[in-house]
Amino acid sequence: MASLSVLDLAPVPEGSDVGQSLRNTVELARHAEALGYHRYWLAEHHNMPGIASAATSVVIAHVASATSTIRVGAGGVMLPNHAPLIIAEQFGTLSAFHPGRVDLGLGRAPGTDMLTARALRRNLEAGADNFPQDVMELINYFAPAEPGQRVRAVPGEGQDIEVWVLGSSTYGAQLAAMLGLPYAFASHFAPAEMEHAIDIYRSRFQPSERLAKPNLMLGLNVIAADTDEEAEMLFSSLQQAFVNLRSGRPGKLPPPVENYVEGLDPMAKAMLDQALSCAVVGSPSTVKQGLDAFIGRTGADELMVTAQIFDHKARLKSFEILAEAHRELLRAA
Repeated sequence: MASLSVLDLAPVPEGSDVGQSLRNTVELARHAEALGYHRYWLAEHHNMPGIASAATSVVIAHVASATSTIRVGAGGVMLPNHAPLIIAEQFGTLSAFHPGRVDLGLGRAPGTDMLTARALRRNLEAGADNFPQDVMELINYFAPAEPGQRVRAVPGEGQDIEVWVLGSSTYGAQLAAMLGLPYAFASHFAPAEMEHAIDIYRSRFQPSERLAKPNLMLGLNVIAADTDEEAEMLFSSLQQAFVNLRSGRPGKLPPPVENYVEGLDPMAKAMLDQALSCAVVGSPSTVKQGLDAFIGRTGADELMVTAQIFDHKARLKSFEILAEAHRELLRAA
């Protein structure tokens, strides 16, 4: 049975601010730890009014200090935005503070629009094309220093950091398989190539010093509530956010509205059906059935669950319901 983890985009609801959002993140991390979730990841996004985790390593440090056992990390760091040495030092520092608990998921997208990407990098010529070389350079900084090595990551070298390749296409699957690294696919927002990517990763995987066999994580939206109707209502916040983003109007997370999808034009409905097809929304029994079906269909080793819910208390409850559904499936296995 796949293990469960949390992907937190540190959502900023309408009427709130980033300070409250980050306090909610800490509370959710402690809640997830108490419920037995395996990891707690935060994602790098920039110039997004509804996401507060842009300074990803800083937020991870705060979450790690507020928890004690759950693994913490990035899902992910958008490596083309950074020099590999800087990320090695940042995550080496995190690992020095919290040994054995730090993960580093690496993506090759900018996590923003191209104008903001230019503001982040200044020079976009290298960018994603150098991603494989940057991943290898970064991993090498975590190895023990060689005699005479002139550039070292201090902190960083010799640290036990779990490195993942992230992706929303088959590119990342190929790279993770070639390098013998665990792979996380972003099926929670870009599921179109999920099955193809899974097949490529598993069929082409080459064992490495870091990993002996494929380790596949899949993103999944889960919105759980007491009833199917309540969960569908909560889900409308994410649906609105997606329509706003794809329409060039990114903003804070909107409050839920009844029958939101019914008022959309056919093109917007089709977009939501495609982008959010990997979603389990409903009551405890509906969530249990949906979770079991998704794991059975994909054979995922781990699910990275995200829940963009406007009301923080409802979000906490959603993860409680999911954790109990998972425990019931484990008992029945």
